[in-house]
Amino acid sequence: MIGRLTGLIAEKNPPQIVLDVGGVGYELDVPMSTFYNLPGAGERTTLLTHFAVREDGHFLYGFLSEAERFAFRRLLKISGIGARTALAVLSGLSVDDLAAAVARQEIGRLVKIPGIGKKTAERLLLELKGKLAEVGGATPGVAVNDARDDILNALLALGYNDKEATAALKQLPADVATADGIRQALKLLSKV
Repeated sequence: MIGRLTGLIAEKNPPQIVLDVGGVGYELDVPMSTFYNLPGAGERTTLLTHFAVREDGHFLYGFLSEAERFAFRRLLKISGIGARTALAVLSGLSVDDLAAAVARQEIGRLVKIPGIGKKTAERLLLELKGKLAEVGGATPGVAVNDARDDILNALLALGYNDKEATAALKQLPADVATADGIRQALKLLSKV
């Protein structure tokens, strides 16, 4: 089993990279959350890996954090969820966002991910309930900050995607009220 690789990034073609480890190029599929945080071609990096052997080949998946790999492995244990779907979920939501969506049973956040329909989202919520809280930092049933949740939901309802809404939310003061937060977030998003 290959658990970790350290080497130079030889190629970056989303969602795949080639990592040169001592003259051997390993092809790894990575979620977009990992892909965007990788250094440029020719630079050194370390990736945690998941190695899968199937009838049609051997496949290697790479992750920058243990939380991403853990979530990926949890997703693979769900009936009907393959590696492509698991990568799509981790590309559409960070591990923290996925854990929060599962804790709050937010089906709407999951169905926005390409390839995830209502039935698959329901199965994910059911199967992952209580299994990602320790990794994502979310406590089931407890909202970390109701105002921030309301601001995020308002931005999503207005048509902004998860990435845009989350980026705007990160720029707001920690103790912002809901109405002020929505107003400030919309100003930030209009400048982009």
